[in-house]
Amino acid sequence: MDISQIPSDSHEAVYKVTDADTGLTAVIAIHSTQNGPAAGGLRMKPYDSFDEALEDALRLSRGMTYKNAAAELPLGGGKAVILGDPNTDKTPALLRAFGQAVAALQGRYITAEDMGMTPADMAEIATQTQFAAGLQGGNFGSGDPSPITAQGVFNGIRTAAEFRLGSRDLTGRVVAVQGLGHVGWDLCKRLRAAGAEIVVTDISAERVKQAVTCFGARPVALTDIYGVEADIFAPCAIGGILNAETIPQLRVSVVAGAANNQLATQADADALHARGILYAPDFVVNGGGIVNVATEILKIDAAERFVGDKLWALDATLWTILNTAKDQAVSPARVAEAAVDEKMQLAQAAE
Repeated sequence: MDISQIPSDSHEAVYKVTDADTGLTAVIAIHSTQNGPAAGGLRMKPYDSFDEALEDALRLSRGMTYKNAAAELPLGGGKAVILGDPNTDKTPALLRAFGQAVAALQGRYITAEDMGMTPADMAEIATQTQFAAGLQGGNFGSGDPSPITAQGVFNGIRTAAEFRLGSRDLTGRVVAVQGLGHVGWDLCKRLRAAGAEIVVTDISAERVKQAVTCFGARPVALTDIYGVEADIFAPCAIGGILNAETIPQLRVSVVAGAANNQLATQADADALHARGILYAPDFVVNGGGIVNVATEILKIDAAERFVGDKLWALDATLWTILNTAKDQAVSPARVAEAAVDEKMQLAQAAE
């Protein structure tokens, strides 16, 4: 196995991991350990190139720093990606090799489940390192974080709806959901139970058919989701989808979803604001997953109460951000990042 450091001006450390015997090629990006060990999920995806995978890891790890800080967790931000198709390229040997790479970092990075990973995969990784979370069993095993992530996103949607549309009641509201993975699917269940009408899209035609059957959802093509006339757009797939091409297409009042790094650039936050579309900052709305994993990392005894308290606090934080943004006539994304930056600067000054 080879673990080599990639120079970075924006991150504390970035590593390329390769293992010829198992076919592993991965990136581990540590953005910040200021608040604690860098914690963030492991994603496996068939990237088109190594550079694309590297860029994803850099963006996602920075987002984890903000997400953990917003949730007031004693954790820094990190992320890892494995290049490959999780359906065909994932093997126990490859996962164990990745676990050995995590172990070599001696606790600076704690990995957990993300796109393309399961609790069973994390258990395989954990055979090689103690710095793996999201396990199904054990005294503090947190398991699949998707339901808690979805609950937090659902809370955020209702809060944003109250702020922008005047009511938390979603009865009759139209929500366009992009992505029907674990979180997107669970979110649809909650939205439908709350009386919302759902429009869906996903790369899996079978998953879309199931959503039509289970939720009475209206299906649309992948690229058509941006032009759907709805009250709320909930991105629950890949990042960077709010950009100069898609924002002019939007016909919604609110954007609030589970995807990480939804904004392609900070200028896109301003573009949404200029159009009068309320953007609920993703690293606040989707913080439920890392909160759930944190109960395992931090060995929290009263995990259910801890998660409940943190979800409530994230919702309160979102409400404050939205009000502050309104008072300052700026995008909530600007307010959210500034608040976390200030919090981290104060913590650094106190050291």
